[in-house]
This record gives sequence, structure tokens and C-alpha cells, in this order.
Amino acid sequence: MPDKHLSTQFDAELSGISNRVLEMGGLVESQLAQAMAALTNFSSDTAAQVIEREALVNRMELEIDRDLSGVIARRQPTARDLRLLIAVSKTIANLERVGDEAARIARTVDKLINAGVSTRLRQPVADLNYESELALGSLRKALDAFARLDTARALEVLKQDDQIDQEFDGLLRKLITYMMEDPRTISASIDLVFVAKAIERVGDHAKNLAEVIIYVVKGTDVRHASLEAVENAVR
Repeated sequence: MPDKHLSTQFDAELSGISNRVLEMGGLVESQLAQAMAALTNFSSDTAAQVIEREALVNRMELEIDRDLSGVIARRQPTARDLRLLIAVSKTIANLERVGDEAARIARTVDKLINAGVSTRLRQPVADLNYESELALGSLRKALDAFARLDTARALEVLKQDDQIDQEFDGLLRKLITYMMEDPRTISASIDLVFVAKAIERVGDHAKNLAEVIIYVVKGTDVRHASLEAVENAVR
């Protein structure tokens, strides 16, 4: 009976930590969406709200990390339980970096507003929104896969990563063309390149989350593995 009680308590602790991770994921997801809304509307007020949220994301990372350390010290987990706790640690680190990218986009919005934005750059901003929709979609799928420990869903995230990379490459070529045609857009175009790169990194962090989920469920480290090798691992 005591062993069963301890096991139930441990499961409750794991569930509580996992729920906190999903809460943090929802926060950074909305933070990124808000940063893109700030860019689309060139709203300094919205950008300021994104930057303010950065402190909350950072605090959540520290709190979850502290709880993780406590669970590991008390329970000394092994096998899949230990893999899950390791995965949580990696997941919150990636989510915190997504929050950093959202704040970086918000700061770029302020810079663009202060410098005055050329109407010619409205189309690249629309393209950036499409790239961000792809990245946000990957992040949502990764968080859903985490909640369900669903390797098939995680695999979908890995397959979508190339599409985000291709969108970034296309945006880069388009912005270079704008700069060549009108040197007055160089400064703002470079800022938008940094935004595009920030969004591309969000896709990378979603991919990292997906790889971590496969590690938890299958016990296989698929980082740097080919897509074919990952597909074999999740079968």
C-alpha cells in the first residue's frame, strides 16, 4: 500500500508539471501571435504587451525547473519517468526561447515604427504572417503531441519543418529584391529579415519539442537523424 501511495503521488506530481508546461506553451503561443499582430498593424502598444509577457515566461521556466529538480531529488525516477522529466526540462528551455523570439519581433516592430515604414514593405509583412502561421501550427502540434505523448503527431511537426525553411528562403530572396530595387528600404528590409529568421527559429524549437516527445515514448534519440530514420523509430 505505501508503494502504491507513493506511485500515485508521483503520477500526480508528473501530471502537475506537465500541465504547467502546457500552460507555458499556451502563453508563448499567444505571445508569438500577438507579436505578429503588432507587426501587421504596426502597433507599439501591442508590441509593448508582448515584451511585458517575457518576464512571466522566464518566471514560469524557473518555477517549473525548480519543481523538476525537487521531483528528481525526492523520487529518483528511472526509465520512462526519467526520460519524461528530462524532456520537460528541454521543452521549457525551447518554449522560453520561443518567448524570446516573440519579444525580439516586438522590439523590431518598435524600431520599424520609429523609423517610418515604407508602404512597399506591406507585402513582405503579409508573407511573414504566412510563415508565422506555419510556425505557430507546428508549435501547436508539438504541444498537442506533448500532451498526448503522440509520436505520430510529433512526426507531422518534423515533416513540416522543411516547409517553414523554404518559406524563409523565399522571403529572404524577396527582401533582397526589394533592397536592390529601392535602397531606401534597406534598413527596414534587414529588420524584416531578422523577423523572418526569428519565426524560422520558432519552427526549429517546435521541431526540437517533437524530437523530445519521440525520445520519451520510444527511448530513441532522433536528433540529427534523417526523416526516414525517424519514421522507422516511431513505428
